[in-house]
Amino acid sequence: MTDLSGKHGLIVGVANKRSISWAIAQAAAAAGARLALTYPSERLEENVRELAATLDNPLVLPCDVADDRQIADLGATLDREFGGLDFLLHGAAFAPADALKNPFTETSRESFRIALDVSAYSLIGLSRAVTPLMEKRGGGSILTLTFIGSDRVFTNYNVMGVAKAALESAVRYLASDLGPKNIRVNAISAGAIKTLASAGITGISTMLQAYREKSPLRRGVDTAEVADAAIFLLGQGARGISGEVLMVDSGFHIMGGA
Repeated sequence: MTDLSGKHGLIVGVANKRSISWAIAQAAAAAGARLALTYPSERLEENVRELAATLDNPLVLPCDVADDRQIADLGATLDREFGGLDFLLHGAAFAPADALKNPFTETSRESFRIALDVSAYSLIGLSRAVTPLMEKRGGGSILTLTFIGSDRVFTNYNVMGVAKAALESAVRYLASDLGPKNIRVNAISAGAIKTLASAGITGISTMLQAYREKSPLRRGVDTAEVADAAIFLLGQGARGISGEVLMVDSGFHIMGGA
């Protein structure tokens, strides 16, 4: 296992125990990192605090990633409490329900704005906030979560596919911008996993079955497998990797006609 002893990390996107972000938080803590976890609203605060209580002395902080002031306050708190930051896991994503249920051509301007703001722009805002903290450490690693719906059409994924495409492009531009500061930026494209977010996509069960039938490994992936890949990308073993999208999907993406 990658050793993250003495490292400080920020985990954004924990909603409940099934969240990919939570699996990564557990793996990072097990590897020795001290963490800060955020919650976007009072509705999710209790969930995040209950989960955080199982870790070793984490910070639990509010941050609505659609609010620049809250992002700035988060950066200031991390600077004060940690004195620097070694890694960021960005797992924030959201689209209004109507934009996932209705035909893509009926996506409203407001739903499009919200999906792109929360799911893609937030990576830019958070990266800007943590860059000075990572510079204090001599560099760092930023990691986000995406899905193959950025490149292929999945029924009812709709505007989230567009948002994930923007997110992956942002990874490349951020990697170019921040590379001279020894900050790496990468993404993991995880296979379909039943989480709180994916539960809002009609037909998720059919999608999961497709992975079991068509991927080379003839199965889906679980959050622990994604977390293992994340810890690699956050650690020293991946120090030469930046601007990449790592597929963790049982090989589903290589199959023609999948």
